[in-house]
Amino acid sequence: MREAREIASDGKLWPALWATSRRILIGFALGAASGVAVGMLMGVFDTFRAAFEPLLNGLYTVPKLALLPLYLLIFGLNEKAIYALVLTTVFFFIWITTLEAMLSVPEGYRDAVLSLRPSRWQLFRHALLPASLPQIFVGLRISAGVSVLVVVAIEFTFGGAGIGYLIIQGKTLARYPQSYVGIVVAALLGIVWIAVVDVLRRICVPWARRDRSFSRG
Repeated sequence: MREAREIASDGKLWPALWATSRRILIGFALGAASGVAVGMLMGVFDTFRAAFEPLLNGLYTVPKLALLPLYLLIFGLNEKAIYALVLTTVFFFIWITTLEAMLSVPEGYRDAVLSLRPSRWQLFRHALLPASLPQIFVGLRISAGVSVLVVVAIEFTFGGAGIGYLIIQGKTLARYPQSYVGIVVAALLGIVWIAVVDVLRRICVPWARRDRSFSRG
């Protein structure tokens, strides 16, 4: 605890925490938005899915950290390369979860709405979207933790600031308490970020509770 107070008081911890949090927030938001949009389009339009699913399946298997040199070449040594890598990582988690959620909607839901002769938008709005949201938030929850891992990993080798840089700097300079504090802060940041997603899930999907169990005791 004393080491944590010393690191915070010398002006290192809070700038590092802000740098990491900003990268997670921007990269996660862009990746989640694009992943949900593409997943939903592919879930609704068969031709769109047939055209792009093989390509995205191939790109999904590429190690995302291996793309960092490419993004540095494209965007240069700046924050955009970090945002792009986090976006890419989150996108594939959300895209595949959203697509599978859309394709897994029970036929009964579709038939109930189709009996009313709805438009494609009404089918999406009243059947596909409500039935898919719980599973989509599972993907968002997983991606929230993964985004923290990716940002910290990037900061080990690039970034010049952030929790990952704080950890590796402590190891390099033999300031081990600094590394330990950075690891604990990274874990707490993951807990907080996942909790934020859980709050959004409770707001957007109030009918999908996670506190159910088979036994009460």
